[in-house]
Amino acid sequence: MFSMLMQSYVVTLQIFALTLLGSIPLGVLVALGRLSKFKPLAWLMGLYISVLRGTPLMLQMFAVFFLPYYAFGIQTGNNYKFTACLIAFIINYSAYFAEIYRSGIQSMPRGQYEAAQVLGYSRSQTFFHIILPQVIKRILPAMGNEIITLVKDTSLAFCIGVAEMFTTGRALVASQRTMVPFAIAALIYWVTCIIIEFALHRVEKRLDYYHD
Repeated sequence: MFSMLMQSYVVTLQIFALTLLGSIPLGVLVALGRLSKFKPLAWLMGLYISVLRGTPLMLQMFAVFFLPYYAFGIQTGNNYKFTACLIAFIINYSAYFAEIYRSGIQSMPRGQYEAAQVLGYSRSQTFFHIILPQVIKRILPAMGNEIITLVKDTSLAFCIGVAEMFTTGRALVASQRTMVPFAIAALIYWVTCIIIEFALHRVEKRLDYYHD
């Protein structure tokens, strides 16, 4: 029982890690587009954020999973389940991260930009070397909350047949008629969240040299 849960836990960790790997940089691009002075781009990114934050992640997974067939008549195999899951998770979380980035960037005092301009920094140098490190410190608690939520949201992958830990736990409960697999799975989720919280706390401590 435990070994089966741990094998499927690897899939849970893959969904978690690959979602972060894709959604964190995509969220930066969406946030910058949302803040763009080019109004059509800003409006489009605003719509992207609104739709993805305003509809359920499970519904988005179904949409990504069934879209190739119903829109283009493309038959997809079992391997596409995991790909569809990742696409849905990445675009969903990029929208949430984008709003966190946007609020962090807009919270920076105007004087920071003016001082950088006086020192001869370009706009990109100002953003990446001066603004972004301070923004990261400000948004880390909010980002941490979303990252913890992602650990638990990986269980939604069961809805399109991805065999992550919750899917395996549910199958074991049904076959063995005991709640023990759910208890073990809950413990694994909890320990994972504790480890991530500890790591985020260490990162926050390392960023203490940036003072508001």
